[in-house]
Amino acid sequence: MANVSIKFNGKEFLLSCDDGQEEHLEELLIQLNQKFNELKNDLGNLGENKLLLITAVKTMDEYHETKKKVEQKKVELKDLSNKFRELKSLVYDYRDKKEDEIKELNKMHENLKSEIENNQKNYESLIDQTADEISNFIEKANLAKLS
Repeated sequence: MANVSIKFNGKEFLLSCDDGQEEHLEELLIQLNQKFNELKNDLGNLGENKLLLITAVKTMDEYHETKKKVEQKKVELKDLSNKFRELKSLVYDYRDKKEDEIKELNKMHENLKSEIENNQKNYESLIDQTADEISNFIEKANLAKLS
């Protein structure tokens, strides 16, 4: 345990604290002394005990208000976290849906490509067949002309 000598309301006090906490204790007492002196200046000398009580009440009020704000921020953070999780889920669902759509479009593209290739082959075959029939017709016409 460490000892810290402080001055409060013009009086010296020796307080104990955990090792390494001396500076923190001094900072707290400076703030408490400042609040006490502000109240003493604002309210006059009501007596040390009453001023100490009012200082403690004001300090607890500030603590309580700060604690309420922290709790409110925790609730807000929890709400934001829930909204983030929901948004993240929507993003993943959207991504999965788009990936499925891309797969379906690729499948349709491959089917269309295959259909075009088949139609091209059929077209070439039809042209070859028509050309053969025209050649045969011309040959028959020439033979009929010669006879």
